Amino acid sequence: MKKIILNSLLIVSMVCTSLLVQSRPVLAAEQSATFTDIKGHWAKAAIDTAVKNGYFKGYADGTFKPNGSVTRAEFAALLARASKAQPETTQPGNFPDLAGHWSETEVNRAIGLGYINVSDYPNGFKPSTPITRMEIAKWMASGLAAADPEYKQALQDTVTTVLPVKEYFKPGVSQSQAPYIAVSLGTKLMSGYPDGSFGLTQKATRAEASAILLRLNEVGQQPAASFVGLNELREVGTKRTNMESISPFTTGKSSFNDAAEKTFTFKNKSCIVKLNHFIFVNAQDPKNPKGIYAPLFFDESEIIAEQDKPGVYRAYVEVTIYPLKSPFSIGDYYSDHDSGLFTGNRTRTDNLKNKYGYNTLPYDEPQQFFANYMDGKGVTLWQVQFIEVGQSKKGLTMDDGYWLYYKPKEE
Repeated sequence: MKKIILNSLLIVSMVCTSLLVQSRPVLAAEQSATFTDIKGHWAKAAIDTAVKNGYFKGYADGTFKPNGSVTRAEFAALLARASKAQPETTQPGNFPDLAGHWSETEVNRAIGLGYINVSDYPNGFKPSTPITRMEIAKWMASGLAAADPEYKQALQDTVTTVLPVKEYFKPGVSQSQAPYIAVSLGTKLMSGYPDGSFGLTQKATRAEASAILLRLNEVGQQPAASFVGLNELREVGTKRTNMESISPFTTGKSSFNDAAEKTFTFKNKSCIVKLNHFIFVNAQDPKNPKGIYAPLFFDESEIIAEQDKPGVYRAYVEVTIYPLKSPFSIGDYYSDHDSGLFTGNRTRTDNLKNKYGYNTLPYDEPQQFFANYMDGKGVTLWQVQFIEVGQSKKGLTMDDGYWLYYKPKEE
């Protein structure tokens, strides 16, 4: 399998030299044990390692300026110089506004390596523009895909996946952006911010660029299938569930994806439901939940001691409910025992719902809540089920006779 091979020592050197925006002399690594402005910074360990190895230089005043911005030209140059791969072409003249610019050769090389798509910049490259996190995600994922068919397939698999970032829910992420964010998150090339956002339009900092490039060196040497998080995102994108990737359950010969556009009418005639997604989180150790979707749905406020224990998985079920009965209440929803595959519990708190911006089953005034979704409009929301390891096959028959189920893999 063809891979992107990056020289980590060269990356460290390039990070410190090509990202400098001042022309005055810089401190040599041996003259300073660390930079004066990175104490307590999240990227301090990576920067210190580079300094100790003698490859990192900063500004003449002993600072690194970790929060300084990075331009498109600077990041393109880093990618181009760090990669040992040979581009298929490095034809000049891709961008008229780069003619004679110091980065012209490096940008053309980055284009040849597949990092940059010329069509993304119809009005010119504008090399001095600060690069955004969305651009970085797209450049790196594109480079991985250009070097390895499996990463290219990962981009195709994640067009419609659920992204564990708040922008996915509000205001939404386009299908043209989603795959690049998915590959970046799934390989841990990039991560979200504490507020749950990815920061699509956020300007990337020098510290972020440094850490991301070092991580790219590691990711480029591993197959796409070795990343569990990326496997989850790919499975959700193609099957509407991450069941096979992270749980001991399987849908067997049935498929959530095949059932997604089908309806299930409650036997009590109170509502019609459609299934959207069935996403697992491994919270058997509630202090250390596993799965790329864990931060989206689960934190300490959600722990239920009698449920979150060894042998029990959480499944977060996204459905669209179309009330038929007026008024429609939670009691109507729970009273139909044949709908067990679709129905679940409310989330314990509103902490994560409010943080990320998705809907859950309402706590307060549920009849008033559902009254807003009568006349066929429907409402999409998430709920949680607790599924025990060893639980026997569970399923239901859709309105058109399709039997949807899941079961332990060993059955």
